[in-house]
Amino acid sequence: MYSPLIRYTLHLADNALIMGHRCSEWCGHGPVLEQDIALANLALDYVGTARNFYQYAAEMINAADPAQKATEDSLAYLRDAGDFYNNHIAELPNGDWAQTTLKEFFFSVYLQAVYRQLLNSADTQLAAIAEKALKEIDYHVRWSSEWVVRLGDGTEESKERLLKALDEVWLHTGELFASDDHDAQLIQENIAADLQLVYTHWRTTVEKVFEEATIAVPAPAKTAAWMGNGRKGIHTEHLGYILAEMQYLQRAYPGCEW
Repeated sequence: MYSPLIRYTLHLADNALIMGHRCSEWCGHGPVLEQDIALANLALDYVGTARNFYQYAAEMINAADPAQKATEDSLAYLRDAGDFYNNHIAELPNGDWAQTTLKEFFFSVYLQAVYRQLLNSADTQLAAIAEKALKEIDYHVRWSSEWVVRLGDGTEESKERLLKALDEVWLHTGELFASDDHDAQLIQENIAADLQLVYTHWRTTVEKVFEEATIAVPAPAKTAAWMGNGRKGIHTEHLGYILAEMQYLQRAYPGCEW
């Protein structure tokens, strides 16, 4: 059983890795070359951040139990779906361009608020990783918000696609702000981000961008009981397919390194 800090660090790492993998799936399939490259760069940003969090988690795991011999590779490639702590929204299918950009918008605004709070974390390593990641996430927010506005305030078809994407993704936003059992302790110790404050930033930003996109903001999404909680290792069926593809090389040829 990992400590609350290790679990929280893995949660941050898993979110970045899985979302990065989803972004990478657009490589070679973007609507135009510039946006194809943009999503590939977003994927690289996420994977780079995931590496930093995994390295820190491995360091803490090995300090607690040297027999574990954890590495960034083992944490990314040798854990099963039930051992991942990412939020559901990261593992959702890309769908069309509207769904991908809307999902990226919701997720990057959430991470922007989380990383901003972590800048003042009592854990200096988390603060350092967040500081580096925030510079990249700020760009993600700008890029995705511009597409939300462009689609929402564009043609009849683009707006229709964005509204359809909203129906698919919105329900999963509620889970972003569902606290883990250990959150209270880490927040009290000024280590983790306070999700209530994160939600305030997220909601304000979403409302502002949606107003410009001429899209109405739905009522706050709540995670239904049947959906489970990614932070507790309960996931949608999609994560298993992601890991089957992502982990194949490492499991087929053990010992590979990034």
